[in-house]
Amino acid sequence: MADNKDETGSDSTPARKRPSGLGRGLNALFGDVAVEAPVLATPGGAAKAAAPVSGDAVQHVGVGTIRPLPGQPRRHFDENAIAELADSIGLRGLLQPIIVRRSPDGDGYQLVAGERRWRAAQRAGLHQIPALVRELDDAATYEIALVENIQRQDLNAIEEASAYRRLIEDFGHNQEALARLVGKSRSHVANLMRLLDLPDSVQALVGDGSLAMGHARALIGVDDAEAIARRVAKEGLSVRAVEALVRADKGGEAPRKTSGDSRPPGEVGRDPDIVAVERHLSELLGIGVGIQYAGEGKGALTLKFASLDQLDMICQRLSGESI
Repeated sequence: MADNKDETGSDSTPARKRPSGLGRGLNALFGDVAVEAPVLATPGGAAKAAAPVSGDAVQHVGVGTIRPLPGQPRRHFDENAIAELADSIGLRGLLQPIIVRRSPDGDGYQLVAGERRWRAAQRAGLHQIPALVRELDDAATYEIALVENIQRQDLNAIEEASAYRRLIEDFGHNQEALARLVGKSRSHVANLMRLLDLPDSVQALVGDGSLAMGHARALIGVDDAEAIARRVAKEGLSVRAVEALVRADKGGEAPRKTSGDSRPPGEVGRDPDIVAVERHLSELLGIGVGIQYAGEGKGALTLKFASLDQLDMICQRLSGESI
């Protein structure tokens, strides 16, 4: 049975104070949250609805008055995981508040962050749940929804890329601003958005996990991308095998450098498996990753960051710290 730690892995223990200069992440978007007392919603004993409060404080909100955020970044929800969380909530209650804003049409509330918790609470039979009610415009709402999902690693590559595109097209962001917002590199944002140039059927394979981001990137701009993608999903081909298929599809081997090696200069002479692991980790984390292998199972792993926000994101993922 799943432990009731929601998406963040947090429990009812008060969050530790972060060192100065770090920990902006979601806190920079959410602002400081004032909670007068611990809030716990449990089935079978509906909490008394709290009167509206001023500022950022947690209050109880009727489950039936909350509606999902239209076009929210996360599209796929693991039903088994939600069922397990619902069982945990049925035993312990909902320990972490969701985030909502008042509905633009004035009827109830609109979810900003915590849809998985909200769905599980419905299954557990809760009538009211703790929620942080924020006054947010559309752009800030979508930013928070995106950052929350990315920092909790809840989005697949296509969902993340689509969210970036919406922030650019609908709210006027640029790639550099988005990179700062989510604590990742600009190249990571750019590479993800290129995935949206793939055919819909290939994007669907990336979305359901049948195709990794490395495979998908190799197929961008390839005429026979759909056929190759289906073969990758069926046969479990490596990224290097896909690159070879792509060269063959284009009519032969890609032009080689005068050194006789088609790899970038920094990769010549290095173990291709080590290079592949570096690329995979870089794509997964959205930051530069370096591996120096000294042989006999020893070496060093280097994580490169360009801002304190990126460093904070790395620390959160390595420690499992609540955001």
